[in-house]
Amino acid sequence: MLLVTLGIIASAIVVLLFLEVEAQWKIAALAISVVAALLAMEKTGLRARMEEASSRHRTFSLSLAMAAILAIAGALHESHFALLMLATVALYATACLGLTIQFGYAGIANFAGAAFFGIGCYTAAVLTTHTPLPHLLVILAGGLIAALIGSVLILPILRTRGHYAALITIAFGILFKTFLEVNDTLGGPQGLKVSGLNILGWSFNDPIRLGEGVEASFYLSYVVVAVLLAASAYIVVKRLERSWIGLNFDAVRLDETAAAVSGINIARWKILAFVFGNFLAGMAGAVYAMMIGYIAPNNFTFGDSLILVSIVILGGLGNPLGVIVAALLLLVLPEKLQIIQEYRFLLYALLVIVILLFRPQGLLPRRLREYFPQWSRE
Repeated sequence: MLLVTLGIIASAIVVLLFLEVEAQWKIAALAISVVAALLAMEKTGLRARMEEASSRHRTFSLSLAMAAILAIAGALHESHFALLMLATVALYATACLGLTIQFGYAGIANFAGAAFFGIGCYTAAVLTTHTPLPHLLVILAGGLIAALIGSVLILPILRTRGHYAALITIAFGILFKTFLEVNDTLGGPQGLKVSGLNILGWSFNDPIRLGEGVEASFYLSYVVVAVLLAASAYIVVKRLERSWIGLNFDAVRLDETAAAVSGINIARWKILAFVFGNFLAGMAGAVYAMMIGYIAPNNFTFGDSLILVSIVILGGLGNPLGVIVAALLLLVLPEKLQIIQEYRFLLYALLVIVILLFRPQGLLPRRLREYFPQWSRE
């Protein structure tokens, strides 16, 4: 338990520094130090010991991690930018957890992540503007609409494999953006305004009074919602991985022919992975739209899908924890290092190539299942 506590405290300090430090050379040095530390932990086996300790004290670890994130948000309560970035990281991590199910577990290449994120955004924009539906249900509807559209897109994907399946998702992403641009009902190229989140009469766009003369940024409320959503998605994804459902996903990813011969329904598990992954992306998109207050087609380009894929690959295919670490690195660094802001999409593409060539397992590789742990210790 001590190892887990020290790890979470150290991680919280690093996150706080990432969000607070302004000097570009300090940010770059911090990022390099984090990557070096992660690689060293992997090399020495420290990460494996920490993950094992965390799995033994699962409830304690998750509770402490959430408390640490909320403590960071409290420390930054007056910083609009830092809280906005923290909430954005949590929401992108939620969408990437959906991609983790698709890419890392079931082996489905989905390069339309931004499109399904955008479906959640536009669902929230339409429903908050034209219906009196409670906003909690709007968030759920964002996920359901994304899942519904995903259940249609998966049909041609099931008839293809590998690169051809990836091309279908790329085509869908381009089609989605084009549809938004030519559709005046959805705002066309100018986009749509989105109402702020309101739950039980509590407007999330109002500043929060913490005491006499002390006000916190309204983004603090969105951080709480985004962290709760990301934590819920993380728990579900981890439980899927450990369950018999995760075993079926792994079988489908590793060898479809062998899985089919073993009696596994390939189509059923691919549909489940694709639909549920898009459900998470849609819910994250709905919250993001209400937080930002404005959305447009240019927010959901292929480049944005590449960002999501980069996060999944950099973090480690199939490792939910790696997704969170990679989301922090890839979303905060371009905002802090203005010198690379203009070239961020080029850097994302280069990053994917470099990772695939030199460390295809990512910064935090997914650990192999241990069916007989006592054997591995002998």
